[in-house]
Amino acid sequence: MSDLTLDLYGQLRLLVGYLGEKAQENWWPTAFFDATSKLFLEPVVPRTVRLAQYNGIHEAARRLHDEHVAVGGVYHLFRLPEEVEQDLQQRVVAAPEEWFTPLVSQEQAMATLETLAEAPTPIESGPQSLGQYSELYCPAGAKVLACHYLSAFQQSVRSYPYFTR
Repeated sequence: MSDLTLDLYGQLRLLVGYLGEKAQENWWPTAFFDATSKLFLEPVVPRTVRLAQYNGIHEAARRLHDEHVAVGGVYHLFRLPEEVEQDLQQRVVAAPEEWFTPLVSQEQAMATLETLAEAPTPIESGPQSLGQYSELYCPAGAKVLACHYLSAFQQSVRSYPYFTR
């Protein structure tokens, strides 16, 4: 997978993870990007606070998506092929600080998601198949997911887009 595509997935995961938290859209009951959370994490993992936040939202979002999308033969934003997961983990460790900048407010995060998505798309509530998993390996796959989540957050609809094997 290209660096550009990995960067898109890293940014998209952070944005959707943040927007899905309790204080924003309340898709999952976490507050990893809340100011109090950072104060709690800094003494525990001072050099890897960003990674701890990323892993926390990743796990919460993965669990919720897995509950709604069959596990096995499907991939979604929070469950990608293993080699992609490993590459993303490394990217987040070295992630540019600007990835985290939009996570200070819901408005800023939505504006950044709009930039990544370019345009909303019609969606429905619940799981939605977006095509074959091979589409994940190009920037267009990340853009399709960004469009889908943008629409979900704008319409206050819980939707779980996925790709099949």
